[in-house]
Amino acid sequence: MMIQRVHPLLIAFTVCVFFFLLAPLVIIIGSAFSDTSYLTFPPQGLTLRWFWNIFEIEAFRTTAVTSFELAFLGTGLSLLMGIPAAYAISRYRLELPSWLSTLFILPILVPEIVFGFSLMKSITIGLDLPIFASLLIGHALLVLPYSVRVVSASLASFDFSIEEAAISLGCPPVKTFMTVVLPNIRAGVIAAFILAFITSINDVSVSVFLTGPGISTLPIQILAHMEQFFDPTIASVSVLLMLVTVGVMAIVEATLGLTFLTK
Repeated sequence: MMIQRVHPLLIAFTVCVFFFLLAPLVIIIGSAFSDTSYLTFPPQGLTLRWFWNIFEIEAFRTTAVTSFELAFLGTGLSLLMGIPAAYAISRYRLELPSWLSTLFILPILVPEIVFGFSLMKSITIGLDLPIFASLLIGHALLVLPYSVRVVSASLASFDFSIEEAAISLGCPPVKTFMTVVLPNIRAGVIAAFILAFITSINDVSVSVFLTGPGISTLPIQILAHMEQFFDPTIASVSVLLMLVTVGVMAIVEATLGLTFLTK
């Protein structure tokens, strides 16, 4: 058996790509543990006091709760809209116009700054909604494309003749969807939830236009903190956000296995 040698330039390029992806993470993590009162890398001494400082600042505590509430509620709302939309697009793709599926991905095609400004003009100012309600609608619309596209991809491999067989045997359409269709696309729904949740909790471009007095999100509070302070607290918050992302993936791996999401 002949072993094919990998070209040294390809190895060097791969190493450069990994360095480009991992270097910022290493710098942020190192800065979070620095014992100095300003951001620096490499860290000068090691301490955990900047992590404790996060919980001592009330603004970080309140905005973290708001961010998690928005992420869970916004993701849930987007799934309530996205799953039926994905089902209709996949089930009746011959009857529905082809441009309809493109309509649901507009929030990620339009620049987020433009999208956020449009939401501010139409929802916050136009409808005069409360700030939290505006943020909730904005986050739900922002992550809606992930719900529609990921669930649609899962439905693409679903055999709708199974659903037709259940209906022909007397099962009501709604019950058929809940007991036949939904369990078969569970992996797609979970994957959509993960993508939407992570996108929502880390969003800046849309939230910056929709926040207001008394209500803000954690990423916006990070920006506000940086305007007044340049201490490692910012790096510590960033590390915690990374841990949240890793934690979500770890929970999925422990309960379902990441290979489950590829089914």
